[in-house]
Amino acid sequence: MSEKLPPKEEFSEWYHELIQRAEIMDVRYPVKGLYVWYPFGFKIRRSVYSILREIMDREHEEVYFPALIPETELGKEGEHIKGFEDEVYWVTHGGKDELDVKLALRPTSETAMYPMFKLWIRSHADLPLKVYQIVNTFRYETKHTRPLIRLREITSFKEAHTVHSTFEEAEEQVKKAVGYYKEFYERLAIPCIICKRPEWDKFPGAVYTIAFDAVMPDGRTLQVGTVHNLGDNFAKTFEITYETVNGEHSFAYQTCYGISERCIAALISIHGDDLGLVLPFEVSPVQIVVIPVLYKGKEEEVLRVCREISEELKRYRVFVDEGEERPGAKYYKWELKGAAIRIEVGPREVEENTVVVSFRDERRKFKVKRDEISSKIEEWAKEMRKRMYTKAVEEMAKRIKMCKDLEKLVEWVGKGVALTYLCRSERCGEELDKVGSVLGEVLEIPLSVESKGKCVICGEEGRLVAVAKTY
Repeated sequence: MSEKLPPKEEFSEWYHELIQRAEIMDVRYPVKGLYVWYPFGFKIRRSVYSILREIMDREHEEVYFPALIPETELGKEGEHIKGFEDEVYWVTHGGKDELDVKLALRPTSETAMYPMFKLWIRSHADLPLKVYQIVNTFRYETKHTRPLIRLREITSFKEAHTVHSTFEEAEEQVKKAVGYYKEFYERLAIPCIICKRPEWDKFPGAVYTIAFDAVMPDGRTLQVGTVHNLGDNFAKTFEITYETVNGEHSFAYQTCYGISERCIAALISIHGDDLGLVLPFEVSPVQIVVIPVLYKGKEEEVLRVCREISEELKRYRVFVDEGEERPGAKYYKWELKGAAIRIEVGPREVEENTVVVSFRDERRKFKVKRDEISSKIEEWAKEMRKRMYTKAVEEMAKRIKMCKDLEKLVEWVGKGVALTYLCRSERCGEELDKVGSVLGEVLEIPLSVESKGKCVICGEEGRLVAVAKTY
């Protein structure tokens, strides 16, 4: 491997190299589309998913459902299975015996969970039911696989499932779920386009789908979260009913919403630079790295101060790098790994009772009195996240263009995201979908844009949609 990363403008090579050099995932596992988390990468995953768990735990219970789903259950919801039939891994044998009923490795868990929901829910007193799990799912991807982005084993799929007594309550839950995901991505400093997916691209069996898309450095979009209103479609299929206050029996209404490790792909891709990872303080495996700058005869007192600083900051993930490399090599290493705050201590700083501080997202150093560090960390972390979000929005804006003319739209899609207007005609939707994926009606975007205009295909009144090449 070369000493330096490829420049980020060569995104595909940069991403592939960074995943390995920063020890996030090992791509050498001998099955296509399956990857191994390195310990360092898994620490990023753990920190990111701890935010997700914190948000989910406010009103959901965490559960676990089996990975094997009988073909009889998977096939009950015809539209749903049609959306996954080309991607299912089947278990056909137990040892040498052929199974009576084939078992699917879960592509998603609706058909695993909902037969159990039928048993759990009896009356209105059992509602609402709100659960989530973080599990692996399996999809036989035939496209080009890529670590964290397109996998055959999604190792970290957070899926929430809720059951309600009315459609209106399910609608309210959809709004809450969108709010949860907005908070999650704001904490990762990742701006997203939020769209209502077109009918032809909604989740199989859903009434409608709302999706979160991140704009990647190459102008393509990465779907990083979905929220589905399932109506009573699955309830009718799996006979999920409840007894009302009046003693009548009614079908329940459901929602589900999911996020996978694509959130980490977006985190790496959007914030990273030519030197390596840039991570918000909250999720950096090493939040603070302390680097001793040693001179002969002064080693012990410098190391002593570094260890004292580490002890004073032990409530954070802090690491004193006492390795034998020169300071420059250590700077390079921790820039590659995205340590959020770097503290340098040399003999002069020991004498002055100061430290040299720098932030991973900025190329500047400044001195701070040693006894002020502890009280400044939280403030620095908030400022860093704010800077990262502002920069990410600015970078996103460069890759989004309003295209009211079809010719300009065709020219732009592939380089970035085109915003345009589309009427509700299915024919116009199909025409536009030939240019690039229609992400759907834009519900929210961190840019100022008019929500209505003339359809780019037929000229009739249309609503704002986003069009892009997608991963």
